Amino acid sequence: MKPIEVTRSTVTLDPDPTHVLARPFRLMSDRRSTKIAARVMALPESKVHALLEGVRAEFGDRQLKIDEFLRRRFDEVSLSLLNGQTLSEERKLLLGGYFTHEYSLEAAALFNPSMVPHLDQSDVPPGSLRFILSLRATAEGHVSSIAFRSGILDANGKITMDLPSRYSIEPMQVPNATFEKSLFARKLQELRLMGDFNREVLNGLPDAFTMEELRASISRAAKQLPDLEQQTTKSIARQTLMLASSNYEVQFTPESCLSERVLFPVTPSQSNGIEDARFVLFRKEDGTHTYYATYTAYDGKMILPQFIETSDFLRFKFITLNGPAVENKGMALFPRKINGLYAMLGRQDAENIYVMFSDHLHFWHTMQLILEPVFPWEFIQLGNCGSPIETGAGWLVISHGVGPMRKYCIGAFLLDRDDPTKVIGRLPEPLIEPNANERDGYVPNVVYSCGSLVHGGLLVIPYGISDYATTFATIPLAQVLAAME
Repeated sequence: MKPIEVTRSTVTLDPDPTHVLARPFRLMSDRRSTKIAARVMALPESKVHALLEGVRAEFGDRQLKIDEFLRRRFDEVSLSLLNGQTLSEERKLLLGGYFTHEYSLEAAALFNPSMVPHLDQSDVPPGSLRFILSLRATAEGHVSSIAFRSGILDANGKITMDLPSRYSIEPMQVPNATFEKSLFARKLQELRLMGDFNREVLNGLPDAFTMEELRASISRAAKQLPDLEQQTTKSIARQTLMLASSNYEVQFTPESCLSERVLFPVTPSQSNGIEDARFVLFRKEDGTHTYYATYTAYDGKMILPQFIETSDFLRFKFITLNGPAVENKGMALFPRKINGLYAMLGRQDAENIYVMFSDHLHFWHTMQLILEPVFPWEFIQLGNCGSPIETGAGWLVISHGVGPMRKYCIGAFLLDRDDPTKVIGRLPEPLIEPNANERDGYVPNVVYSCGSLVHGGLLVIPYGISDYATTFATIPLAQVLAAME
């Protein structure tokens, strides 16, 4: 059999330290913050004006609408610092500047991409496809966020990336976002937080409630059930609020460019990173589509598989996943239901590949082993490299294997379309392994992907190079399928 023709693209996305994000600068203590505010308050108005103009001159071309951000930062810190004092608008902005810093979100790495069709295919040349690329951007403190790029894949498999904006922005939290009471109750039950206290909390809530309504109901329940052990009640209340805060929505402004949008960690479970998002275009039973992504939330000690939903890459829902099958890394959702159930791949034991089925996207209880390491290049562990791709021959899964010297290679296997617990083929050799130009980086000897696609008979795999940069490979799909054993 002829060797598989793997064409490596000349397109490489390197990390760019000039992509900086304005972030809240939080100091070690309220006392220190108060001292800084007092120093700014003691400045004469003329000095305030000069300092603010200096900030605008130095940072105005690096940040979109810098005055708006500085004013928001002032509003966030002013109540605890100023005791109702009257300030000029310029002093407010300057104070906001002292509690802001720039974060170079991809200074260390831009890698582990997933690739999905763009929702807008207007004005695309015949035979071409516009796509969205999500990327793991990593920087100071090894904190990871999700960044986006876009491009065109032409009829011959040539990839052209759109020039990214020089700006980076975070979304705003959706105000008064609501929670579905029945779903929230099920999540509480799964977390073993449902007892007398939370039953009373839920009784005081409407069928759709806001975070403020939840806080108010928790406060009422604590007063109405004074005989409960207070320390236990406080712990349950804290965990209930943490669950709610981990299920949130954010919104970018419609005029923002896709490449400007950054999903930065905001919840305690994400505090050290949002890692390895696997986006997939999901076809619903009514024929409509939406985008889902699994990702790994990391707080510095514990990893938690979580979920993102978006229909337009402007508004994003962050969702907690529940159930005993939601463990470890590398969850990847199938792009449609199978036999009436959602299906997802996972690597719960950090070594083998499993498949799960569920009647609800948020809850996963059982798993079935489908693939174990067999070949030397995967003896250490197997994992998926993104959501399965439906083909006429079956579900094509791009995988990774880890071999000697912790070398990561990309492979593939095939699952039955009607019963994805059945493996009907796998590649005995890697599709992609690190070549001489890809071995060195933040983590050497690694090629890794979080989502590929098939277009015009070509399998297109975007992949990270040694946890540093990103490139692409194109491979004739027919050759991949023919090489399956």
